[in-house]
Amino acid sequence: MSPSLMLSVPVMPVMPVMPVMPVMPVMPVMPVMAATSMSLLQNSLIVGAILFALGLVGILTRRNLIVMFLSAELMLQGISVSLVAWSRHHGDWGGQVLVIFVLTVAACEAAVALVFVLQAFARTGRLDAAAWQSLRESNIPRSVDRELPASDAAAQIWPRLTPAGILPEPDADEALEREHV
Repeated sequence: MSPSLMLSVPVMPVMPVMPVMPVMPVMPVMPVMAATSMSLLQNSLIVGAILFALGLVGILTRRNLIVMFLSAELMLQGISVSLVAWSRHHGDWGGQVLVIFVLTVAACEAAVALVFVLQAFARTGRLDAAAWQSLRESNIPRSVDRELPASDAAAQIWPRLTPAGILPEPDADEALEREHV
């Protein structure tokens, strides 16, 4: 036998071998995501309801104007949390955009309410909700509140316009004021 015949090996056609992947059960992604989304929605709605309820209790039980104002803002924040939660749950930006507008209006409302509170404090010297009684018009009857504190004893001083052609009386405090600070 010749040496070339001894070393020859029969050649078999080579087939590409596909790697065998272990078969793992495929878990559905949506139910897990839906459960997470639903629990996030529920938690956000609970937080929003708690904020709203705390604000409502603050409005109904407090007489201090600043605390009542802060309670109203707390109620507004509870509603905002709920709007954002529903917006995220539905995959829509509408609720979040509405919350931005609500916060903008709330900032303006805060400025106006602060002016009212400061004016009521300047006129009455206290921050009780009964201070608004003195700001009503004279033809509107006073509302009855059984737990109303003592009414203001000091007479109100209203500004007067001077009649035409007469010099106004000199102000005693004007001499004490500086022209430039």
